[in-house]
Amino acid sequence: MISSEDFFERVRGMVIYSWEIFSKKVGSGLIKINKEASMQLKYSYILQQFIPIVIFDEGEKVEVELESTCFLNGKYREVDILIKATNSELVTYTIAIELKCYKEFASSGRPRGAHDIFMKDVYFDLYLLEEYCNHNIADLGISLVMSNYRTSVNPINRSAKCWVYDISDGTTVTAGTNFCTPIGGYDIDFTLNKNYTFSWSSYGDYWFTKLIGN
Repeated sequence: MISSEDFFERVRGMVIYSWEIFSKKVGSGLIKINKEASMQLKYSYILQQFIPIVIFDEGEKVEVELESTCFLNGKYREVDILIKATNSELVTYTIAIELKCYKEFASSGRPRGAHDIFMKDVYFDLYLLEEYCNHNIADLGISLVMSNYRTSVNPINRSAKCWVYDISDGTTVTAGTNFCTPIGGYDIDFTLNKNYTFSWSSYGDYWFTKLIGN
């Protein structure tokens, strides 16, 4: 994929391969992640290193924007990472990436809590990515999620209402599923119109997954 004749296929490959490298470096301890902001910076740095590698023509161009602002459904939103790839024929292909990171303990050493909100936010990111594509803000949406909290991946039980937003390994989401279970005291109502599968990979003390709807 990363050496494809198709430029946009190479860019998609760059995103996926950079995630694999990021995951293994975090798992080995070579990259330290404290929260989502550092995840964004470290992952985008790896992306930047790959840009010269995937460009095979002097007319090709790739830009990586962090916290790119867009207007969506009456609100301003910030896309965590927006990749704009323009080929030699001046056709632009855009990939929107949303990132989520949950660590079991805060920097203070205390349990972080709010895992239910994290789970819901993972699902809401998928909704936002679909909306970015529906409103021509992006051509492809990718969610990248990491956690060192075992319950995220292998829960002992799913009795709490937050497990409507099940992110555990092997969970599948069918297109057309509506989510309206309130979390954190806020009303929720959105529908996912693509299919998703949560497939986590383990490196060191962390688990990592990427979600691309189909």
